[in-house]
Amino acid sequence: MNVRLAAVALNQTPLDWAGNALRIRAAIRDARDAGATLVCLPELCLTGYGCEDAFFAPSTHERAWEMLQKLLPETKGLVLALGLPVFHQRALFNCSAVVADGELLGLAAKKNLAGDGIHYEPRWFKPWLGGVRDDYFTADGKSVPIGDLVFDVGGVRMGFEICEDAWVADRPGAKLAARGVDLILNPSASHFAFGKAEIRRRFVAEGSRAFGAAYVYSNLLGNEAGRVIYDGQLLLAHDGRVIAESPRFGFKDHRVLAAGVDLSSGRLALSRSASHRPALPADADPGLIRTGFGWPKLSPALEKHALPDEAMDGKMEEFTHAVALGLFDYLRKSHSNGYVISLSGGADSAAAACLVRLMHDLAKAELGDDFGGKLRAKSFGGLLLTAYQGTENSGEVTRNAAAVLAEALGATHRELDIAAIHKAYVAMIEAAYGEALSWERHDISLQNIQARVRSPGIWMLANLRNALLLSTSNRSEAAVGYATMDGDTSGGLAPISGIDKAFLREWLRWLETTGPLLGDRRLPIPALSVVNSQQPTAELRPGDQAQTDEKDLMPYPVLDFIERASIRDRKSPAAVLELLALVFPQYPEDTRKQWVKRFFTLWSRNQWKRERYAPGFHLDDENLDPKTWCRWPILSGGFQEELAEL
Repeated sequence: MNVRLAAVALNQTPLDWAGNALRIRAAIRDARDAGATLVCLPELCLTGYGCEDAFFAPSTHERAWEMLQKLLPETKGLVLALGLPVFHQRALFNCSAVVADGELLGLAAKKNLAGDGIHYEPRWFKPWLGGVRDDYFTADGKSVPIGDLVFDVGGVRMGFEICEDAWVADRPGAKLAARGVDLILNPSASHFAFGKAEIRRRFVAEGSRAFGAAYVYSNLLGNEAGRVIYDGQLLLAHDGRVIAESPRFGFKDHRVLAAGVDLSSGRLALSRSASHRPALPADADPGLIRTGFGWPKLSPALEKHALPDEAMDGKMEEFTHAVALGLFDYLRKSHSNGYVISLSGGADSAAAACLVRLMHDLAKAELGDDFGGKLRAKSFGGLLLTAYQGTENSGEVTRNAAAVLAEALGATHRELDIAAIHKAYVAMIEAAYGEALSWERHDISLQNIQARVRSPGIWMLANLRNALLLSTSNRSEAAVGYATMDGDTSGGLAPISGIDKAFLREWLRWLETTGPLLGDRRLPIPALSVVNSQQPTAELRPGDQAQTDEKDLMPYPVLDFIERASIRDRKSPAAVLELLALVFPQYPEDTRKQWVKRFFTLWSRNQWKRERYAPGFHLDDENLDPKTWCRWPILSGGFQEELAEL
């Protein structure tokens, strides 16, 4: 039998009932227009995946059920899978509702819950046991099958692997194959992380081969709830290969990927496997739901499908497109007018400003005339305001770099002379403290006050524009607390807090000369040469001290290596020191030992700062954000014994 399948990506918002329903209806219309008969929508698409503890509220699953009933008439002539939470037997389950020709057939429940790193599904949901089927009773007394179900719709058998189900060793797909399924649907809410696209391709293609079934993979798209970005990757696989894949990322509300497949070839391929067992007959499979359906007759010839664009898989491209999409959705969903950045002339604030520019250019290129309806600002100057805030310790190099870059980007740029405010603060505290402050005795206090006096003015500019202030702290700084709380960490969003400084500097050099892909052209920003020619510096000490970040800390590649070895790989200080000798033998042993001690001491001392950072984007599944991966005690022994043993 030839069936035309469609996978759908949706940019939903948690608890946005009217908006979520509107986007689902639009996606169904586009899938129908694409000639699809079977349509798979993402996991929990009715409520939004990131509802957090709102899942505990009865109104959440009650409203989702009401929305499902209202959507049923939209499914005439289609077979549709929609994700929603279902409260059954005093527990909440993550389900996919299967609808055929306007009739609700049953609720397939997720068996394996994601409970590591960024995911907390076991906090809200219960896993469904394999092989169990039950009846869900609606408020009006009607019963609907729920559980480990297989659906026979007009002679086409289909089952589910819901997101995490496909990532575990004991995938449900093997048992579905034994039950004779022709088709496996995977409605997912699979967050973006570097390098993850190829992993999805592999398990989708392998699932279609090993289970002898066509495989449909749908996903969410965009910045749904604040921290998590979904790349909207859609996949259709058959006979062990991906036959169609959508572009990733994108600024539209939804995307549809459709393709026709001959389901009979999957059955023939599986029948050749010696390990294959005959499909269970209907009377021996209590989880089989059977209904009639008139599948339209399609030509057996397969059309030419879109295949993966490997050029988009590089880390430079992924970082650019992921953060641009995250910024775009955060801006419009927070109903803000634009972004404000304290532009220091250094790498971090330059990266944040460039990402806002790329957000604008990439979104405008894709949305065209619809761009103006998405964002409030009518020009890029209205979208981004930058301000250079100088003290007597600021240099002409950074002042000029900020001005040159802001002009090249088209931002509205201001210069705020905060030297008088800085001096007034120091004089006031000297009078209260009863002592003159000096760099020899009060270094940290004198550095921090400069960073903190930059905060009120930039916040005020953001308030006046009803804009979001971006914090420009990066991952490497977060690891060792090399940031002034309520100073350079000020902001409502920290878009680069998930990326390390060594990569960020490499990305800026790439952006200066190459830039991301936009169709058949690239978008470099040559003006970044004024930033890339500098050594990173906080510029908080007098100029004659020649302050640099790496002099204060250690070389950034070394810092990032220690962070990954110690936090990601859980190596002890002694083990890290051994590895450091192998990777960075050019440095003296005493210097390497000093760096290891410095890192572990500063890491332990500064967890409270990581707890207080503005929300950032989840880009790496092994990051430092205590809210998305790395939990650490605020108070601890600080590796004192381990460091003493070095």
